[in-house]
Amino acid sequence: MTIMKFATQVKKYREQQHLSQEELADQLFISRQAVSKWENGDGTPDLEKLVALATILNVSLDELVLGQAPSSTIEKSSEKTGLTGWDFFARYWWVIIALISIIGFWLTQLFRG
Repeated sequence: MTIMKFATQVKKYREQQHLSQEELADQLFISRQAVSKWENGDGTPDLEKLVALATILNVSLDELVLGQAPSSTIEKSSEKTGLTGWDFFARYWWVIIALISIIGFWLTQLFRG
């Protein structure tokens, strides 16, 4: 991946989603400065953040990293199946973790009393 192509794509898709650097950073649980570095070509995210970034910006990894539209085969496949289990987890992992924490807290309170 060319870093400058990626930098351009991040800024382009962030602005299309009407997100500030701060808002995007909050959704990724990182600093605004990290987003700024990506957009200036001074750094790149790790794989986990890259996948989360593509999900938040609602673009494929091909579009985000390479500036290329995904192949029609991939589009047709995703239209048929919707979200896969991994796609769902990647998008909603924080909800799952929060629910597990809440249930654990309730169980702890229940058995203390």
